[in-house]
Parts: sequence; C-alpha cells; structure tokens
Amino acid sequence: MFEQIKHNMETIDGVAIYPIVSLLIFFVFFVGLGMWVFSYKKEKINELSQIPLNDN
Repeated sequence: MFEQIKHNMETIDGVAIYPIVSLLIFFVFFVGLGMWVFSYKKEKINELSQIPLNDN
C-alpha cells in the first residue's frame, strides 16, 4: 500500500515543497510559543496560578 501512495506522490509536480513548508510552520510556531512563554510577566503568572485557590 505504501508503494502505491509513494508512486502517486512522486507523480505530483512540486510535492517536495510540502514537507519543507510544514517543517517551517512547525518551527516558527514553537519558536514563537517559546518566546511568548519566556517573555510573559512573572507577576501575571503568579496571579493566574492563584486563581484555583481563591474562595470567590
């Protein structure tokens, strides 16, 4: 079954660009997520971590 899929994919022009684009999207997303996490304010993280303990 894999050989049939492989053959079909090889006949599509420009199919090699899709893995490159998907890797680039994956990389940009996780780098952006990492930047957001490390730039988040410590005070806001502490405030959010106390929400489950509030009696409201």
